[in-house]
Amino acid sequence: MQRSTSLRPQLSRRRFLARAGGIGLTGLLGASAWEAMAATLVELPMVNGQRELVTDFPQKGAMLLQRTRPPLLETPFEVFDQGVFTPNDRFYVRWHLANIPTSIDPATFRLNIRGHVQQPVALTLDELVREFKPFEIAAVNQCSGNSRGFFSPRVAGGQWANGAMGNALWKGVRLKDVLDRAGVKAGAVQVRFSGLDTGLLPQTPNFMKSLAIDHARDGEVMIAYAMNGEPLPLVNGFPLRLVVPGWYATYWVKMLDNIEVLDKPDDNFWTTKAYLIPDTPFANVQPGQQGVKMIPINRMLPRSFFTNVREGAVLKAGQGTTVRGIAFGGDTGVAKVLFTSDAGGRWQEARLGPDQGKYGFRQWEVPLRLSSPGPHKLMIKAVNTAGNAQPDHPNWNGAGFMRNVIESVSVQAS
Repeated sequence: MQRSTSLRPQLSRRRFLARAGGIGLTGLLGASAWEAMAATLVELPMVNGQRELVTDFPQKGAMLLQRTRPPLLETPFEVFDQGVFTPNDRFYVRWHLANIPTSIDPATFRLNIRGHVQQPVALTLDELVREFKPFEIAAVNQCSGNSRGFFSPRVAGGQWANGAMGNALWKGVRLKDVLDRAGVKAGAVQVRFSGLDTGLLPQTPNFMKSLAIDHARDGEVMIAYAMNGEPLPLVNGFPLRLVVPGWYATYWVKMLDNIEVLDKPDDNFWTTKAYLIPDTPFANVQPGQQGVKMIPINRMLPRSFFTNVREGAVLKAGQGTTVRGIAFGGDTGVAKVLFTSDAGGRWQEARLGPDQGKYGFRQWEVPLRLSSPGPHKLMIKAVNTAGNAQPDHPNWNGAGFMRNVIESVSVQAS
């Protein structure tokens, strides 16, 4: 398959610790950064879609600016055509609280494990790297509100296009192994996580997320200290980030420094009031619909995208080309990707690129020859290994969560 990459970077323990020592010493949001914001404008294909393309965030290349504080940075979509692993310097950024440390000293940092455990533990970065078996997994990190800017009627929140996602090879330690170090007591029901970010006002609820104890100990949930072979960028959660494969990014707590084992259900704001979805297929309701049961957002849904063909592209009639893109299965692997060039009249199976793991992106490609001049509607949909497919019609909910409708682009053959 064209442009497929197999990224298997190796980061030794010694190399990680050496590089980690040099991270976080640059200001995250210094005044000069705001004064020097790039003036390049990009028009995203949605209502009020004009965005600045900025280059002045530390450890970041050109990113689409959604908001400055707390920072929301979107990955320009052409990045996803370069391979299945999203480069660290182009990986999207989403924070909930505005007070984010601008420097972290790896030598004094501690990860605290407490609560319903045999004994509280405070681990240094050195201990995490040297004393625990390393673990790697490729997994997509996707904001719950990715693609919110396409919701109609519009809803409040960050108006993302499709670039609030990224795929990385995460390296760190299994959460299970860290919990075992502290010794989980009988009767534990959940594990709660929080990081170093805080709110501007004292009454702002600390950002905390929880997982059921069995999920937390499933051997896939992990504490990452590296992505794509390098320490985490500061704005992506350095020095540690929770990785919850197959679940939306709200659970992937950044700058993780506190793990609390609970013996009763978590009742904090971010669990009981925020990030709730309708308990319906695709979290779909009608605008204004009342009396719908709400539950915490959880597993991701399958998605697929075009990466080398854009809306309004002009193709030569009768001339062959290759259409390609990426897909992921959500909470499981991709079984197949289906493509049509006649608005859904006839579907064909695309060829899949190498499988880097069931939670990651897979590239797909299909040969295309448009025989007749005029408009054509290209469509793509993913089907995961559980048999779930992207729906024909977009979902809607008041939070703008979990969009995964079949993607389409209209092109012109000439």
